Amino acid sequence: MKTLMEQLTKDQLAEVQRQIAIYSQGVHDIIPVEELELKVAKSIVENTPLKIKLGLDPSAPDVHLGHTVVLNKMRQFQENGHIIQLIIGDFTGKIGDPTGKSAARKQLTDEEVKHNAKTYFEQFAKVIDMEKVELHYNSKWLSELKFEDVIQLAGKITVARLMERDDFEERIAFGKPISLHEFFYPLMQGYDSVVLESDVELGGTDQHFNVLMGRHFQEKFGKEKQVALLMPLLEGLDGVEKMSKSKNNYIGIDESPQEMYGKSMSIPDELMIKYFELITDFTPDQLKTIKDDLETGVLHPRDAKMLLGKTIVRIYHGTEAAEKAEQHFITVFQQGSMPEEIPSIEWKGEAVTSVIDLLVDLHLLKSKSEARRMIENRGIKINGNKVEDTQLRINVTDGLIIQVGKRKFAKIRI
Repeated sequence: MKTLMEQLTKDQLAEVQRQIAIYSQGVHDIIPVEELELKVAKSIVENTPLKIKLGLDPSAPDVHLGHTVVLNKMRQFQENGHIIQLIIGDFTGKIGDPTGKSAARKQLTDEEVKHNAKTYFEQFAKVIDMEKVELHYNSKWLSELKFEDVIQLAGKITVARLMERDDFEERIAFGKPISLHEFFYPLMQGYDSVVLESDVELGGTDQHFNVLMGRHFQEKFGKEKQVALLMPLLEGLDGVEKMSKSKNNYIGIDESPQEMYGKSMSIPDELMIKYFELITDFTPDQLKTIKDDLETGVLHPRDAKMLLGKTIVRIYHGTEAAEKAEQHFITVFQQGSMPEEIPSIEWKGEAVTSVIDLLVDLHLLKSKSEARRMIENRGIKINGNKVEDTQLRINVTDGLIIQVGKRKFAKIRI
């Protein structure tokens, strides 16, 4: 008897291979890839979309490019007609995912979860079509479980298996407490996959354990097991640490086109291909061309980085904004000129004030100490002239132009 793959027509097999090539792009691991091929083949033969799951505990709703790595992979599935299942952890979010944490996380209130979820949706809409997304709140099924149901669920996994998590092992080794409720987080995430009968679950490599729980519990409940698709974590602009707002090495998807483009120029050369793979909408063939051209010298690294920056801005702000952001960068940073468009800020203070007070009162820098450091590092210019004296007093006039660092400009309006 022929297997499903052997029953495919030539065109159907080509379609399976095309989709797998897209889904494999930039992926850290597919567990197991053979099952994903079979699921895609079955989807094509039966003309039935796959269910692609992503679970969210909305605890930090400000989305940066690091978060979009998984979202871009979801977009690829969505563009091929598959169903996106977004699970909002309004129940699990109150517990807090212990992944990578050295202590139990703060439990969220209902109001915090709802507010953060709304913010997520608004930002996710820049990457995926939210009108075609299935939205689920896991309180719908988790809050209905009786204590007996919870005991039965817990009976389907061993303590030894739960202790395989690196963060739990580390906390025990250092004598840090683990609350019993934290053990239930991966159980509940796995149970989400049982209820929704997900075919594929996406997550970062730091979610390896939690995502595999879906396969584990689906098997225990007699369901077809989901495939785990794990995406690498994206290093930030420092090229070392994972992109994070706390590390100040991020590019936020709500930042201005100029800021976004300017930050893109700080991406380390050795990470450019990874960024192209994980956060842009380039096809596998287009990516291969970029790689080949970089290796042969046809494409200069500077031009590749400008293409990357322009692409990032285009995705989140449109083609026109991307063109303007690139021209702004060329004008200001490559040619050393003032930008044509400088945001104006009204000044209501004294006619003569210290440069430090001016910077802080205009909210160009957060504190006087930060302003002082920026001056000492020669990062402040007034009307194109570098400020070197932290005690300098400024005669504030209409049209005065202040430059902070390489990318921030402001024009005084009296």
